[in-house]
Amino acid sequence: MTDNPAATNDVAASLRARINTGQPHTARIWNYWLGGKDNYEVDRAAGDQIRRLHPGIGEYARHDRLFLGRAVRHLVNDLGIRQFLDIGTGLPTADNTHEVAQSVAPETRVVYVDNDPLVLTHARALLTSTPEGRTDYLDEDLRNIDSIFEHAAKTLDFSRPVALMLLGVVIFIGDDEDPYRLVRQLVDRLPAGSYLVLSHTVTSPSMPDVDEAVKFWNEHGTPKLTQRTPEDVTRFFDGLELLEPGVVSCSRWRPEGAGDTEPEEVAMFGGVARKN
Repeated sequence: MTDNPAATNDVAASLRARINTGQPHTARIWNYWLGGKDNYEVDRAAGDQIRRLHPGIGEYARHDRLFLGRAVRHLVNDLGIRQFLDIGTGLPTADNTHEVAQSVAPETRVVYVDNDPLVLTHARALLTSTPEGRTDYLDEDLRNIDSIFEHAAKTLDFSRPVALMLLGVVIFIGDDEDPYRLVRQLVDRLPAGSYLVLSHTVTSPSMPDVDEAVKFWNEHGTPKLTQRTPEDVTRFFDGLELLEPGVVSCSRWRPEGAGDTEPEEVAMFGGVARKN
C-alpha cells in the first residue's frame, strides 16, 4: 500500500542507473556487516578494510539494530505509540521497525523514508504489513521536510503522537548544513506526546581507531560522514524530555539480560526523548 512505484518495470532502468556499483556505499556496507546479501564486492572490500582499521566496528551495526528493537518495543508496549516515521531506513534486514512494532501492536502504522535507489529497489520488503496496520515507503531526502510530511500524512495521523526514527542518518548531515536545526524542524512538525529516537556514530579519545576508520571511509566511500562527540549527539535532544538512561552507547540503552555486567561500549550512541 504505497503511492510510490517502488518496484515497477517503468522505473527499474532509472533505478539501476542511480546505483553506483563502482564505489562503496554505507547502506550496503551496513547490510554486509549485518550478514545481508544486498551488497557488492566493492562494499565487502571496503567493509573488511574498515574492520581491519577498527575490528569492533561491525558491532555498531548489530547494536544499532538491537537498540532499534528495544526502543520500538518500549514505545509500543509501554508508551502506547502506534505510528512511526523512520527516516534513513537503510536496506531491509531482520527486525525492521514495522516488524517489531506490528508484532506487538498489529494496528501500528509505519512510513519509511530513504533516498538510496538500492533501498527503493527493495522497498517491497518494507511494505509488508499486518492486515490491521499499514506500511509505506517514500523515496525522499530527509532535508525535504515539507515533502516528507505531505506524503507521510497519507498514512500517518499527525494529530496523534508519532515516533520519529533517525538511526545513523544525521551523521550524513555536515555541520555546514546545521543538522541541529534540521532535526528541530522535523520534531517541530510532530504533536506533543511524540518521541525522537536518534543514534549517531561518535568520536572519543578512548576510541582513536574509530577516527581512522571514518577517515578511510570519507576518502573512499559515499556519502561522507561527520563524526560528533557524545555531548554533540546529546544536543539533538535539546528541549525534549530524555528517557533514562539518557544518551549512551547503543549497547547500554536498556540492555536485555545484561544482569550486573554492563555491556561493552560501542561508538554508536543513541537516545529516546519525549516532546511535551
